[in-house]
Amino acid sequence: MGAGHAHPLYRAGESAVHRAPAEVKLVCLVVFVFAVVATPREMFWPYAVFAAILVAVWALGHIPIGWIAPRMLIEVPFVVLAVLLPFAEGGDRVEVAGLSLSVAGLYAAWGIIIKGTLGVAASLTFAATTPARALPLALTRLGVPSTVTPVIVMMLRYTDLLSAEIRRMHIARLARGDSPRMAHQAGAVAKGVGAVFLRSYERGERVHLAMMSRGFTGSIPEMLGVATAPRATTRLWIIVVMPAVMAVVVAVIAWGTR
Repeated sequence: MGAGHAHPLYRAGESAVHRAPAEVKLVCLVVFVFAVVATPREMFWPYAVFAAILVAVWALGHIPIGWIAPRMLIEVPFVVLAVLLPFAEGGDRVEVAGLSLSVAGLYAAWGIIIKGTLGVAASLTFAATTPARALPLALTRLGVPSTVTPVIVMMLRYTDLLSAEIRRMHIARLARGDSPRMAHQAGAVAKGVGAVFLRSYERGERVHLAMMSRGFTGSIPEMLGVATAPRATTRLWIIVVMPAVMAVVVAVIAWGTR
């Protein structure tokens, strides 16, 4: 995780959101997502408030919606699944545009789509304002076990390398007359995936041994000028986690008025 590495989802900036300590933003993200997930899906107004909170954070962090929107496409497979639920679920049914849809299925589809959308948007907000190199120290400060920290950090770091390797293999197959959309090429694609998996496992072992030989224990020590960042004060904690606190209050009110 060198200082020169920047994750593709990171959007460089000097806003107050960018300057906030990574560990505080991570706690805020987790609490916000849990509040969204815990909110009853039968109610609609809380999700409008959650969306307004995210839009306010985007404005404060100078993150345009045009930057967020294309990266939200990662949730498309879940949206497709959700669209099928009103047709597959049983129970009470309602007529919509001549179609008989399940009421329970409609609520389930709404819950998956809105909660997934807000969760992805919140995660993108965190990724856009937090450099990858800040995560190891943030996880260590939050007390994450030393065996978990390197796994999470290396997963983020090497996802980019694996994606690039897969693209190179794809180009190499096309240059040799491969037709990846044809069914008879499924075997070649499967072998390629297996090769990438084995290379990833071997690379992970080599990196782990190299880190252990240099005295790495899984935690990131505070080293002035190398791996350090200002610790959040109590006042800063209160300010940065305010969006999450607001989300929790909204969820509690939603349950109370359900």
